[in-house]
Amino acid sequence: MLDARKISFGFRSQTPLFSQLSLQLERGEWLGLSGDSGMGKSTLGKLLAGLLQPQQGEICIDSKPLPSQGLRPVQWLPQSPELAVNPRWRVKKLLCEAWHPSESLMQDFGIQPDWLSRLPSALSGGELQRVCVLRALAPGVRYLIADEISTMLDPITQLELWRAVRKVADQHHLGVLVISHDTALLERLCTQRLHLAQGTLAMVTTLETP
Repeated sequence: MLDARKISFGFRSQTPLFSQLSLQLERGEWLGLSGDSGMGKSTLGKLLAGLLQPQQGEICIDSKPLPSQGLRPVQWLPQSPELAVNPRWRVKKLLCEAWHPSESLMQDFGIQPDWLSRLPSALSGGELQRVCVLRALAPGVRYLIADEISTMLDPITQLELWRAVRKVADQHHLGVLVISHDTALLERLCTQRLHLAQGTLAMVTTLETP
């Protein structure tokens, strides 16, 4: 279980985004997170992935602190993929930074062989997002924090991306937190949806298993 226990966080002198907030994500679970802009959804995602540290409370996996070195078992995937890559690395090096995905898996994600020799700037935002998602699915990863990862995609590409993520997540029993303003998307993908507002998480609805 990925377990955030009574965490508090704020930026410097600003009003804390949340205080004493708790959240649990089980292996194999698809949990949705909605909320208005500025409520701290992305910040919470970064905290869960260990990219930020809570000012109070703790975040654990199976009652143990998140590891600070090596491959992170919790991967945060941002809305803007260009922020997650080295612009000077070619796609093949980006993909193989953590592992070597198979050709069949690259096909599932729609990654074309000629992309491998390109720089990130030579791909569209949607193409680069597919690369970033696949890169994050290395062996040893147990949880994904998907932060608006399909916002920039057309409906068909969005469907293809989520089908590929679902296939890998089901095979490896990954827990997935899907952060999105699109409540219809959350209802299609997730079994539960939380809403973050004024520093508080509330269960909105329990959904049927997709």
